[in-house]
Amino acid sequence: MTQDKAAPASQSIMVVGGGISGLTSALEAAEVGYEVFLVEKNPYLGGRVSQLNQYFPKLCPPTCGLEINFRRIKDNPNIKVMTMTEVVKVDGQPGDYEATVKVMPRYVNENCTCCGECAKVCETEISNEFNFGMDTSKGAYLPFEMAFPARYVISPQIIGTEDAKRCKEACKYDAVDLEMTEKTITLKVGAVIWATGWEPYDASRIDNLGFGLYPNIITNMMMERLAAPSGPTKGKILRPSDDKEPTSIAFVQCAGSRDENHLPYCSYICCMASLKQATYVRERYPDAKIYIFYIDLRAPGYRYERFYKKIKEDENVFFIKGKVAEVSEDTETRNVTVTAEDAVSGEKIHQTVDMVVLATGMQPTAAGMSLPAGLKMNADGFFINDFEKGGVFAAGCANKPADVVSSNQNATGMALKAIQTLVRR
Repeated sequence: MTQDKAAPASQSIMVVGGGISGLTSALEAAEVGYEVFLVEKNPYLGGRVSQLNQYFPKLCPPTCGLEINFRRIKDNPNIKVMTMTEVVKVDGQPGDYEATVKVMPRYVNENCTCCGECAKVCETEISNEFNFGMDTSKGAYLPFEMAFPARYVISPQIIGTEDAKRCKEACKYDAVDLEMTEKTITLKVGAVIWATGWEPYDASRIDNLGFGLYPNIITNMMMERLAAPSGPTKGKILRPSDDKEPTSIAFVQCAGSRDENHLPYCSYICCMASLKQATYVRERYPDAKIYIFYIDLRAPGYRYERFYKKIKEDENVFFIKGKVAEVSEDTETRNVTVTAEDAVSGEKIHQTVDMVVLATGMQPTAAGMSLPAGLKMNADGFFINDFEKGGVFAAGCANKPADVVSSNQNATGMALKAIQTLVRR
């Protein structure tokens, strides 16, 4: 391990997390002249938005917003992007923080042209985390088509193997550097924005919903990847057990949310995500039947309410108000039967479908982590901002469950709060 010391910069801001909130905070601060260190643990920027097929309000693909932001970052010398980097600790006080970050080796340097020759000669297949393990990628890979930085990654799993040597030999640009090592860097910053985002709740922990037991039960984020043109099925929504085109799909709302045994809060975006995904299915399979099991449906705001009403008018979409008690599988057909009590009629419903999509909730990525300087966390793992003290702020879904629009608005506000800390110094 090597130890580097970055030059102190009292007018600098560190943004932790390169998702949509982190990108927004970093750009807002950098474009008014402040130096920004944008720290991201993944090999790429874009966060959860990059994994979506479409996002509200315009239902456009992530390339719409991310491409513009990536261009702005590339053109702005004030932003120092640090991927594959995690914050070890933050010490100090508003206006004067010392952040220690750990940079993991990518084994590919800035010479990379994304030619893909390293992937062609690599024989090792690894689980594709970007697609939630629904397919594999090579041990030398580009995380996704429009990944930023546009640079391949060599998996640590193949370091020291013949595959790694083949990757190095195949590269015409001397971009594969197998001698890269972990580095620890110290940054001097005046303010810190935590935009660490969210993780899909682990659906395998919900005993009665069958995720992990039955292959045709997937999560809402897995559905996004299935529907995405860059996903494991190139945009075809196929059920995992046999690649069959589904004729019926059940969406189970509040899978882990609003449950004292799992996530006690409403995750805000799940209802709209399921309604959006119902449109994915209906566009591809006009005759498919959609069953949405819900406790309450929440469409926050006029635009979302209109979207909900439009879905309700679809004669092939059926809403059942009732909490799902259990699911079961027919071992021959691999079809899944969803059992719930209809809260309106009082009848017990047994609905058999080709696939089930669980609307799993948002769990803050920072839940369970050690607290950075100046930040407090509530019982659910979301950060609590102390605007009076200032210095360190949480943005987007690190602060509370939110959609893309709300996250962007919040991130802009946190950039302003960080700048105010520097101005007051």
